[in-house]
Amino acid sequence: MPDNRLTSHLTPQTTLTSAIHSWEAYLADKGRSPNTIKAFLSDVRLLTSFLPEDTTLAKVTTKDLNRYFEWMENERDVPCSPKTLARRITATKSLFRWLHQYGVLLVDPAEKVAQRSAISPLPIVLTPDEYDAALLAADRHRRGGKPDARPYALVYLLLTTGIKKSETLGLKLEHIELDTPNGPQIFVRYASPANRYKERKLTLPDDWIPAYNEYLAQYHPTEQVFPWSPRRLEYLLEDIGNEAGLTKHLSFDMCRWTCALNDYRAGEEPDKIRQKLGVSKIQWRELHNKLKQLSGS
Repeated sequence: MPDNRLTSHLTPQTTLTSAIHSWEAYLADKGRSPNTIKAFLSDVRLLTSFLPEDTTLAKVTTKDLNRYFEWMENERDVPCSPKTLARRITATKSLFRWLHQYGVLLVDPAEKVAQRSAISPLPIVLTPDEYDAALLAADRHRRGGKPDARPYALVYLLLTTGIKKSETLGLKLEHIELDTPNGPQIFVRYASPANRYKERKLTLPDDWIPAYNEYLAQYHPTEQVFPWSPRRLEYLLEDIGNEAGLTKHLSFDMCRWTCALNDYRAGEEPDKIRQKLGVSKIQWRELHNKLKQLSGS
């Protein structure tokens, strides 16, 4: 039986509102990020406004939950997108699964609630010509009157590793290893234990190293590889996209998808791409389908 110190005071007669307070402590105890906790709590607290005031856990049925999601999807004054609805179902199922797992409820009323999948639109990627144009624009900064290797070091890193914005911001000097038996690598790490499964080592292209060394000599970062705000780095990508003549908005996400698509088209094994991106097997299903569509296969 799991440790139930956060649920020992809960019973089927506990109100849903009180149970949500305890669940918040549980999520924090498990190392979930503040943003994740905030989103989950916002999602499940809507349920307390739909059900009668002071509804106890024992009174919540599968029928109630299905009616709640039907109301949210079709009857609520505030529109609910498929993606938001899917997330709210996930949060609600997570709450009641926790209550059942820790013995507060003998039956999980959310277990038979159908999960909705929200398939988002296909991502926008760079064509091969646009890829080359972006790198050429970034490289011109390296070779200008006042050499600046930062744009190239950033853009080429994103296009070849596919790391996310948050991972780029969390990248430290000690995470880059240039002299390993397997060649230069970066170690993508996470502070939260809940995200440890996303940690991975990625191979760096050899021709990225000279630009990185130039960048270090020019900017002298002491801890973070790119010690700027997210918005500042986003502006940098936008500038490179404009200089390259792109009609698309060059972004972290576009670089990540372009990297994945290039690997897919090059014949890389799908599971190796999944591991490179640091996504779960469940997340990979949708990503893999999108890569197939983007590649025309």
